[in-house]
Amino acid sequence: MTGRVLAFAAALVCGIVLACAGLAGVVFTGGSASANCAPVQPASQPASQPPPSAPSGPFPAVGQWESAQVGNAATIISVGVQRQLPARAWVIAIATAMQESSLRNLSGGDRDSVGLFQQRPSQGWGTAEQLMDPVYAAGKFYDKLVTIPNWQTLPLTEAAQAVQISALPDAYARWEPDAVTIVQTLTGLTGGLAACGITISPEGWTQPVKAKPGSGFRTADRPTHDGVDLMANRGTPIHAASAGTVSTVRCNATDIRTGQPWGCDRDGDPDLTRGCGWYVDIEHPGGVVTRYCHMLTHPMVTEGQPVAIGQVIGVVGTSGHSSGPHLHYEVHLTTDGSHDHSSASAKDPVWWQAAVGAPLGA
Repeated sequence: MTGRVLAFAAALVCGIVLACAGLAGVVFTGGSASANCAPVQPASQPASQPPPSAPSGPFPAVGQWESAQVGNAATIISVGVQRQLPARAWVIAIATAMQESSLRNLSGGDRDSVGLFQQRPSQGWGTAEQLMDPVYAAGKFYDKLVTIPNWQTLPLTEAAQAVQISALPDAYARWEPDAVTIVQTLTGLTGGLAACGITISPEGWTQPVKAKPGSGFRTADRPTHDGVDLMANRGTPIHAASAGTVSTVRCNATDIRTGQPWGCDRDGDPDLTRGCGWYVDIEHPGGVVTRYCHMLTHPMVTEGQPVAIGQVIGVVGTSGHSSGPHLHYEVHLTTDGSHDHSSASAKDPVWWQAAVGAPLGA
């Protein structure tokens, strides 16, 4: 860790009296925060503990997020740690604040909205003065989040929307990669950040998303369709189907009218766009390659990065040649171990996933 992040760790540990002393060790040693999917009970502030104080900086800038914004994210994390909530809750809360306020403690907004989460006094969140306190505002967000059934297994955008009731219910999903990056930077965590519910087969494979297949592999009406479309909602986390190394991270979307790039940070079109949108290829042992297309935002991995089975690599979107949110998933097999990514090596993912003990389906 950098000196700044260590300073954050010290401030967080000193500023919060933890009922579970072991949690701080997990948070700051790079271990996994709770990846447990057991229901979390509504966790209001224990009476025996003082409220957490906002950790002091300075904090590192993280990507587009300046030090002050990262400091507000640190406060959100500190409240989540104090309440003994898993790291998934921190990610949801930070992504929500990114959308609502760009992680800035705003004194005004739509109607009477204020603060990091743009909560409204008129809607019972608290007084304007209270909601301008990031610690209080984060606590109120968590109070509501943990009452949402199955919030740990929901796509981030659905969990956030259930709390916020926004006019833009899909908007939260785009911030999940940034929220994960900030949590990883400040805490060193790599586990517990994704939605729960991953099942790993004895052969070492899992479903990239839990969703029913739509358009199939090389059907009569789509003979060049080299994969299967998994009909998941926008913002659903996409998991590496098995351990391997990322070999491709690319934006591939072309406007067929002009031959120019269409761009991947917006929805594609089934008639006007060609290409996979944001996509990732992962090379696995034995000459196997998996491909994940049409992601909502820039993938959460980089070329050359090793990934673990089930690791979140991006979120479902509809970039590129796409008529709506889904994951286009491909499997490529070679007998010589060459990791061929071309159409010639494509196999039916439904067959492959069944063969490795992780059949596709909801």
